[in-house]
Amino acid sequence: QGPLQVSAALREGRVGAVELCQRCLARVRDTGFLNAYISVAEDAARRQAEEAEKRYRRGQPLGVLDGIPVAVKDNFNTAGVETTCASNMLKGYISPYNATVVQKLLDQGAVLLGKTNLDEFAMGSGSTDGVFGPVRNPWSYSRQYKEKNPSKSHSENEDSEWVITGGSSGGSAAAVSSFTCFAALGSDTGGSTRNPAAHCGVVGLKPTYGLISRHGLIPLVNSMDVPGILTRCVDDAAVVLGLLAGHDPKDSTTIQDTFKPFELPDSIDIRKLCIGIPKEYHVPGLSSEIQTLWSKAADLFKDAGAKVIEVSLPHTPYSIVCYHVLCTAEVASNMARFDGLEYGHRADMKQSTESMYATTRREGFNDVVRGRILSGNYFLLKENYDNYFVKAQKVRRLIANDFVKVFGSGVDILLTPTTLSDAAPYVEFIKEDNRTRSAQDDILTQAANMAGLPAVSVPAALSKRGLPLGLQFIGHSFQEKQLLTVAKWFEKQVKFPVIQLEDVKRHDCSVFQHQKSVSSL
Repeated sequence: QGPLQVSAALREGRVGAVELCQRCLARVRDTGFLNAYISVAEDAARRQAEEAEKRYRRGQPLGVLDGIPVAVKDNFNTAGVETTCASNMLKGYISPYNATVVQKLLDQGAVLLGKTNLDEFAMGSGSTDGVFGPVRNPWSYSRQYKEKNPSKSHSENEDSEWVITGGSSGGSAAAVSSFTCFAALGSDTGGSTRNPAAHCGVVGLKPTYGLISRHGLIPLVNSMDVPGILTRCVDDAAVVLGLLAGHDPKDSTTIQDTFKPFELPDSIDIRKLCIGIPKEYHVPGLSSEIQTLWSKAADLFKDAGAKVIEVSLPHTPYSIVCYHVLCTAEVASNMARFDGLEYGHRADMKQSTESMYATTRREGFNDVVRGRILSGNYFLLKENYDNYFVKAQKVRRLIANDFVKVFGSGVDILLTPTTLSDAAPYVEFIKEDNRTRSAQDDILTQAANMAGLPAVSVPAALSKRGLPLGLQFIGHSFQEKQLLTVAKWFEKQVKFPVIQLEDVKRHDCSVFQHQKSVSSL
């Protein structure tokens, strides 16, 4: 069930906010082996639930999210709860303020259960490179996966067969997928919300750039970062979007116009739609399963009366290289603030300020972050600036113009795959380095970030291995209502199965001892 149904149950007194919170916290403990959470704010969550229950008794709930347990990726600032970005650099850092999106959730009465795991500083596509260890995909422990992949020997192989969540918002996707919370916040710079959503069988929405405030989201790439929304169905994503969207005086890149929250219609006249299938998204490495699913989805729209046409986004092949240059350049700039002086980790190095800086950054950042900082600074050197950074900015404009032309030609929505295949087993995934993996995994998602367009990944089917496969819809700028209405229609047609989690309590939760319980908020 989603926030809408649970909110109705809370209003009618069929369940209490405190009981709901207790159940979710128990579920967080039972699924600790997934490593989805970095910290759990148990006492604060109970207090928030008690306040919500009082409001319901008075018949004055704050809104549809009042008393609803949610989780937040650990790169959003939360006052009173540690914000680590899954890095040694920020271990122990407690922000003095809430990110705007977190504050909006709390103002609506949402109950913040805790902060979720990610790749360090959100750099990665597997949620495997954070300092707190990898996140496990709940589907690894589902009946659907177990039946298709019977364990060779129960003890030795069970621990090597689990699959990744995708990333970098893997903790949030796993939290929603394993029923510990009803909605979660992720961030999306090149696909970091949609990728794990596809692998975990949940809905992942990346709104238009500027629709939701980035204030308090620790930046990766300022010109592409967007807070993302992860829920179990499209309607819930629309509800959360309605509460988070709009202008924020603290973020100058947010829209000035007032945003009107919307409800998605139950039916839509598909015959009025034109769906574009970008031919450049038939990329090398796209699995035959995804290819077949993509074709079936196009046929689904065609059979319902929609106009389905092949379109061209000619600069797509250059986008991943362009993205790499711009991403690392902005990362190099953004990571400069972590120098050991103001907050976060400081090395015990007294020789000189320079040596303290260098040692702090060596100890605080992992290889992936340091590698991106080095690349970015190389691209920004005076002799390289025009050849790399400026050229990449020009290519980015061409990529954005490709979308403008296609949407200008009468296409309403683009339909593409979200990922190249289903989730890889962890032991396979770590055979390649982060940079290679990210380049492969971002290929279908990052162009929407470069163009600032809204995109949503919707779970569409299970693979032969019993794992989720998702498809992506990309819409016109600020046309989230149309995008989500089409996504909702598709979701209704495909009837994606509910995850059937095996008895989770029997798994050893002591594997991840880092999970902290925080008492205040």
